[in-house]
Amino acid sequence: MDRPSSVPDARARLELGAIKELLLAQRRRVLTYARDHDRRAHPPATDRPRTDPPHHPSGQEVLDALPMPALLLQPVTGADGEVSDVLHVAQNTEAVAYSVARMHGGSVPPGSGPVSLYERFPALRASRLPELIARAHRLREPQGPTTVEWMAGGGTQGPVRVNDEVRVAPCGDQLLLTWERGNRLRMAAAAQHLVRTCWAEWNLGDDGIEPSRGFRQVMGLPPGSALPTLGDLAAAVTNDGLPGYYQMLYDVILRKRTASCELRLRGQTGRVVRMTAEPVRIAPGGLVWAVRAVLSDVTAERRRRETAERTAREARLQRQRAETLAEVAEALREAVLPHFQDELATYGLQAAVVYRPDAREAGVGGDWYKARRVPDGRLLIALGDARGHGLAAVTLMAKLRYALAGLTYTEQPVEQLTRWLNEAACADGDESTATAIVARYHPEGSVLRWTCAGHPRPVLIRDGRAAVLPSPEGGPGLSLGVLPGISYSAVETRLRADDIVLMYSDGLTERRPGDPDRDTARFLAQAEDCFASDPPPPGRLGLLHYTERLVERLDGPHRHDDATLLALRRVDP
Repeated sequence: MDRPSSVPDARARLELGAIKELLLAQRRRVLTYARDHDRRAHPPATDRPRTDPPHHPSGQEVLDALPMPALLLQPVTGADGEVSDVLHVAQNTEAVAYSVARMHGGSVPPGSGPVSLYERFPALRASRLPELIARAHRLREPQGPTTVEWMAGGGTQGPVRVNDEVRVAPCGDQLLLTWERGNRLRMAAAAQHLVRTCWAEWNLGDDGIEPSRGFRQVMGLPPGSALPTLGDLAAAVTNDGLPGYYQMLYDVILRKRTASCELRLRGQTGRVVRMTAEPVRIAPGGLVWAVRAVLSDVTAERRRRETAERTAREARLQRQRAETLAEVAEALREAVLPHFQDELATYGLQAAVVYRPDAREAGVGGDWYKARRVPDGRLLIALGDARGHGLAAVTLMAKLRYALAGLTYTEQPVEQLTRWLNEAACADGDESTATAIVARYHPEGSVLRWTCAGHPRPVLIRDGRAAVLPSPEGGPGLSLGVLPGISYSAVETRLRADDIVLMYSDGLTERRPGDPDRDTARFLAQAEDCFASDPPPPGRLGLLHYTERLVERLDGPHRHDDATLLALRRVDP
């Protein structure tokens, strides 16, 4: 049994064989048709009717029969045998029509008998024509086609720029000068070069090919290289393109219809040629004897399309990953973060929270908060910010939050809880850093006892004035997870009725570049102004409305992180 890797090669050999057999079969049909047609066109000599002796045309009749402008020239040589002048001996009807159309008619002076070509058209002396004439006379070989440019005439209508493809060939002792409009040929060649398109016609009877000038450029062939037959093209196509190439030939040759395919050529850094072919028939509805095709180099287009498709696939994968990450992270956040209702009322507190994720990331980040009853009857309140975004940050947030929930059952003071939380973060890894405010509320004295681990200090709103709560002794402690063995100090804040404590993450206020003091001052000003313009009415919903309005004022397009604002208001239980 063949190895799997040999299957494509075997299939390609079958495709190549099918293409060769298709071309050979059609060649036999064309040759058979040609032989049958030749017999009918040439009956036996005894059956041929007698004809009169042929009429031998004159030289002028031969000139007039040429389908292009032509002049008969007589070179004049000097003592050294080199051409010194050229006499204009005769011209055909195409030359007369050309001069009338291109040179304003009257600008061509009439002539009777031989006249110097350079006297009639002096500007020709500075063109490439004298060189062509001299070489044709000296070598007795046809010269050209060569582009000859010159200015003819003048007068009221101005000079005419003549731009032709010229040939000069020996004709007895004279020279025959023929030409055709060069602009059309060069424009066709330039168009092929610009759009990398060419055309060709393959004869199915003898494998001959008649290509346009740009054929080798489009196919990536070096100048002067052999032109490929249809069979050669099959050998040059990669294996995956052979089925399409065979189908195109089958449709053109046997079904007699126009068809297209793309050919990815071997050994040419992925060159891709689009081929659109049509049948050329001997007679309407008759046998297909040739394949005529337009070929375009679409390599750059295919590369752009492949790059765009690859980019789109990568974008879809990234979007799917982001959506999956956001769903997992959001589900995890919903599972671990509380939704405050009125459960804190028994402690004489109301709570409201607003969370805004960083929309540039997965939709969630490392901000977290907690408020729950602890075994000693007091209330644990905490707000933190785990480093990073997305699932990694949410995972760290969940670890710290659950660690703190477990540690509170020890009934140790908040400074010890914060120290243990720091040890847990340090043990989790070098990247597991976070900031936090850890507080315990004592309802019997309306006291909020809190520590700070690298986090913005809480803000107290009392009688409409906002102020940052004083730092713990020795200043705020280090962020969690930076260094083990760090001690933290606590601050006690006694709350009055209607006092509001705001705990927030730095994503709400921090702007880059920015000044932390200025960011804090802006927060305080907005908190006071928001309170003064619409004081929060009693009830948790009134506090929530105030919190939402304050976040709306502080939030904006320059925010680069998650933003969380937790508001606590003291009320009578």
